[in-house]
Amino acid sequence: MKTKSIIVGLIALIVASTSCTELEDRSYHDIIADQFNPTSEDIAALLGSAYVPWRETLLLWNGVARAQMLPSDQDVLPARPNGWVDGGIYKRMHQHKWTSEEDICIQSWERTYVGVNACNRTLYQIESGEIDLGDEAASVIAELKVLRASYYYILVDLFGNVPLVTRFDVPDGFLPEQSSRQEVYEFIITEITENIDLLTETVGGAYYGRFNKWAAYSLLAKMYLNAKVFSNGAHTEWAKCIEACDKVINSGHYILEVEQRQVFVTNNENSKEIIMALAFDETYVTDWNAFDFHMYTLQPASQATYNFQATPWGGVCCIPQFIDSFDPDDERLETSFIKGQQYDINGNSINCTMGNMSGQPLNYINEVPSIDESQEVHGVRWGKFEYATGITNRLSNDWPLFRYADILLMKAEALLRNGNAADAATLVTEVRQRNFTDNPSKATVTAADLQKGSSYDYGRRDDLVAPTHEGGDDIQFGRMLDELGWEFTQEGRRRQDMVRFNVFTTKSWFSHDKDNSEHLNLYPIPQKQLLTNSNLKQNPGY
Repeated sequence: MKTKSIIVGLIALIVASTSCTELEDRSYHDIIADQFNPTSEDIAALLGSAYVPWRETLLLWNGVARAQMLPSDQDVLPARPNGWVDGGIYKRMHQHKWTSEEDICIQSWERTYVGVNACNRTLYQIESGEIDLGDEAASVIAELKVLRASYYYILVDLFGNVPLVTRFDVPDGFLPEQSSRQEVYEFIITEITENIDLLTETVGGAYYGRFNKWAAYSLLAKMYLNAKVFSNGAHTEWAKCIEACDKVINSGHYILEVEQRQVFVTNNENSKEIIMALAFDETYVTDWNAFDFHMYTLQPASQATYNFQATPWGGVCCIPQFIDSFDPDDERLETSFIKGQQYDINGNSINCTMGNMSGQPLNYINEVPSIDESQEVHGVRWGKFEYATGITNRLSNDWPLFRYADILLMKAEALLRNGNAADAATLVTEVRQRNFTDNPSKATVTAADLQKGSSYDYGRRDDLVAPTHEGGDDIQFGRMLDELGWEFTQEGRRRQDMVRFNVFTTKSWFSHDKDNSEHLNLYPIPQKQLLTNSNLKQNPGY
């Protein structure tokens, strides 16, 4: 049995009574009840219930992945022949017209706080002596605090000004005070730096999918890379980002895979590029929308290509401008996307099954009419994670939360912003080399290249209005933003990168107009939370 199957199975046993697709709102002090009474020998299982919310908040329906990808310049969920209008939520996300009542905002907030609460509960059980872990208590407490900091990393990124709840033993009716975004940033940094030396340096085994020292340094590098944004300009920490990346690099535990696609295959738990993964296995992770990218992007007829056990829904696709930004010789164009005529598992061509093109060849093309209208053929589809033959509605690929390519490119960006474009270019070239094996000269990036703007052809590009032409030459270090887009597409992060490069609200793409409204760099505090906690104030601009 695979290591990840053992771990995921163990976690499934202890959270079965509370796992569900939709999580109801809870008070900040509620216990997530289960029937598990751990001993000091059950540390992995004890911690499991605190890790599960990470995959739930990221990938369950309308979770953090959608909050990061749908409003970006890479992905769009247009109206399809079989629906996908859903009250206009996906159009509002694309056009940056969301409200404080959007389900994506609600789910991202509530599920992430379930993770915070799970950490607080387990910390309380250990620190109060309810669970005696003996000599291992200090390291487990440190791990839980770093894990809790990772949930606050989501919250400071998406919402900014959120309550910092660090206690479980709070009185009935407790309403936490709201902290400023800068305060939340500084809390996360403190939690990581004060606990990182107590974490294990062990890689894999019982620590697979958990915060070891190197995963914690990866999170710390993320925080420092985004310090200026997350602290409202109070901190700029390029040198500290580089230092954190060097800790991971110099550990000697991680390398780039020879082929990028090996990071995303179904059995990817042995990848030397993955620093920390969210473990998935279709047998044990049974939430209906646990990890459903194949269902979410492919048309119904594509079921015959992979012999899926369930029929895909035909939804999200790539924005044509993003696909056009790739070098035609970049091998990621072939390994990360699904395009062209589609065939069944025996090699026979397949046809559309609905809409105006029913009965015509299912040929995914890099064209989409608008956010309001599309047919089955419109849009290049997601294909970065391997879709295994015969899979259920859930994938079994582990999700690489932190991977070595990200460490190299975080260091490169920090070097670039700190005035060392030459060394930054060396690192970018290192990551690119595996993607241009037939044209190795194209892998080389120079210092001058990285100081150029973006090659993304920004502007409106749909059938609703006349096209506009904004280009990307005016984006500072836009080429670096391009590199991040090409390497990390479909990995639930594009919004964060666009905000950091000041592009998220200043450019138009597809059916989205620029608005130059900086308040949109944060989501609104969900109205549901404002009504239940009088100490919360809405984010400015909403």
